[in-house]
Amino acid sequence: MMWRTGLRAAAMLAAVVVSTTSSAAEVQHQTDYSIALAGLPVARASFYTELNKNRYTISGRLQSAGLADIIKRTSGQTRVSGVVADDYLRATEYSMSYRSGSKSRAISVTFRNGNVVRASMEPKRTPLPKNWVPVTRRDMRNVLDPLSGLIIPAKSRVCPKTLPIFDGESRLDINLLPKGTRNFRTNGFAGEAIVCGVRFVPKAGYRKGRKDVEYLRRLNSMEIWFAKSEAVNVYAPVYVRIPTKLGPVTVSATRFGG
Repeated sequence: MMWRTGLRAAAMLAAVVVSTTSSAAEVQHQTDYSIALAGLPVARASFYTELNKNRYTISGRLQSAGLADIIKRTSGQTRVSGVVADDYLRATEYSMSYRSGSKSRAISVTFRNGNVVRASMEPKRTPLPKNWVPVTRRDMRNVLDPLSGLIIPAKSRVCPKTLPIFDGESRLDINLLPKGTRNFRTNGFAGEAIVCGVRFVPKAGYRKGRKDVEYLRRLNSMEIWFAKSEAVNVYAPVYVRIPTKLGPVTVSATRFGG
């Protein structure tokens, strides 16, 4: 359960910095993250962004590391493309695939004006458990993908904010609550980060009563730190902390810009 929590955190917080201007012919950017459980490394992630005028593409890879790699090797890749709008990134195509041990899954989502017009997952969950909360058409309106949803233009409020996320299977809200500021330093950045408390609100596409979902839903001590890139004028996550019974899961940017 704790390993899945770490992977979910990595997926949610694998945000990268993109330009909100259209004057440059093309902008490329890389952000790297280290994922740890109780201070021990369990995964690494790297994300690359390409921007051409008002079109963006984000691609990323995640690989288990350390003890987690010995217990169960896990790898994943994801990609999203869309249009840079005035106050958010509007995805048109999102995909994610992963393999953990002998299990694998691939997800693909097509958006139009913030609404889901197509979503597929292979292999499908069949049969669905009796306690499954189904995703309805209403759940897939005015939603964000889990990658570009966490990139916030500098002119927009970082927190408080509610992010309606659909990842191809599950619909959830991420509620961001203001908790002040903290200093943060990593390769490519040194300065003040905005600290937001996080509340995880499952809406649909999950098993009601599942232990890891209920644990995250009840947790009120999660944090996300957002740092601003002056060059491209957006905020993006550089640190997350999720307490667990085995110790905190942390996702920390080891490279931010540059």
